[in-house]
Amino acid sequence: MATKIVIVAILLCSILIPVGGFLLGKRKEGGFKAALGCNLFFFFGTLLIADILLFSGNIQAAEATAEAAEAAAAGAEGWRYLAAALSTGIACIGAGIAVASAASAALGALSEDSSIMGKALIFVALAESIALYGVLISFSILG
Repeated sequence: MATKIVIVAILLCSILIPVGGFLLGKRKEGGFKAALGCNLFFFFGTLLIADILLFSGNIQAAEATAEAAEAAAAGAEGWRYLAAALSTGIACIGAGIAVASAASAALGALSEDSSIMGKALIFVALAESIALYGVLISFSILG
């Protein structure tokens, strides 16, 4: 219990100290870089301390029971949901970036020549289809 309290305290300090340093150092140039460096230092320091405290090396074998098999199946189900969420989420982020570039270029091209409306819509639709591919992959993972 004390280990968890120490880790939570370190995590809170790793968040509050860089934010406080950034807010107090707004008057100086390079305050953002210093706060970012401090934040990275505290974040990886927290990870290192958590690894040392939580993973002390005590390994115990679990008994092969029906409950353990059910827990393993539930864990595998969770990984499937996580994979489906990541495939959809990352595909949608990529589609958003692609649509931002394609749509702005299409609007610029349309302002010069309005006869290329169909070609511009095709390029924007191709960029949007990336998100649909991610959804199809997530359905295939879950199905």
